[in-house]
Amino acid sequence: MTPWRFTLLGYKLGFAQPYFLAAVLGALLFGVLGVVLALRRTKRLTRAVPERLAEVLAPGVSVVLPVLRSSATTLALVFFSIALAQPQCGEKAEVARRRGIDVVVALDASKSMYARDVSPSRIERARLELSTLLDTLKGDRVAIVAFAGDAFVQCPLTSDYAAAKMFLRAVNPEDMPQGGTNIGAALLLSRQVFDNADRGAKDRVVVLLSDGEDLDGQIAEGVDALKEIGAKVLAVGLGSDQGEPIPILNKDGSIVGYRKDDDGKTIITRLDRAGLTRLATATGGEFFYQPRGVAMAEVVKIIDGLQKSELESRLTMKYGEAFQPFVAVGLGFLVLGVLIVPSWRRRRAD
Repeated sequence: MTPWRFTLLGYKLGFAQPYFLAAVLGALLFGVLGVVLALRRTKRLTRAVPERLAEVLAPGVSVVLPVLRSSATTLALVFFSIALAQPQCGEKAEVARRRGIDVVVALDASKSMYARDVSPSRIERARLELSTLLDTLKGDRVAIVAFAGDAFVQCPLTSDYAAAKMFLRAVNPEDMPQGGTNIGAALLLSRQVFDNADRGAKDRVVVLLSDGEDLDGQIAEGVDALKEIGAKVLAVGLGSDQGEPIPILNKDGSIVGYRKDDDGKTIITRLDRAGLTRLATATGGEFFYQPRGVAMAEVVKIIDGLQKSELESRLTMKYGEAFQPFVAVGLGFLVLGVLIVPSWRRRRAD
């Protein structure tokens, strides 16, 4: 809920959780009910016992004490409700700084990613790996570069991980404008993303999610471009060494056949473990492979260990918390309500 801010006698005041103020009304209703019950009790007593015999049959019975006890408890609840609403008084400007690194995720969206040698498929496993990364990043900026025969920026550098997930869901091999697999183009475009970044981080990482089949061979140029700026490639392999046919899917996602080459033979796609390893180590990075698990946990450990830079600073207004006095007063009224006894007779007995 949006905080409630207002000015009173020149002072900036407000409530961070104003919906708790509704409990004040509940506390007042509770107090009214307590007073009504106390008065009814006294009225029933006066009806049952003659006034001349009241001191003998009901000594020490008081109308005022139950009302005071109910009022004290009510005031305690009122002050506790106000404290829960987080009253704030005054404001001051503070500079909020966010530190992290820049991460570009190069996501293979070629048709070979439909292969199901990892469950449920290579492309779905890639989405799972990337979602894991986005769920664990802390302050870092992330961009998504999707590639097949060509590469394009699916999501620019951002610290809005929810928006990045939305862009991730939109990646579909069927929508790629050019077939094939061009890892080199993805690396070159990743370099451009880093170069165009505002206040770029000192440490930069490319997280490559692919089966490693590079059919267009620009990897050397891409590796050199990243090495120039000291960016590491952390490659996550998707697929199997044995290989798998590339399925053809209908609109319902069901397999209706398998892709074939010009000679009519079924195309088998395999994980190029050696190629991805060479690519990663050439930039000072590493290769990761988990056929039955999520490899991104190891990637995150490396990212967390890199040097963080100041990526953003902005002026924010901070409001002073003022709930403590209301808690203290509420506790005082609560103790008072406990100490008040409903009749003088009970006090004497004590």
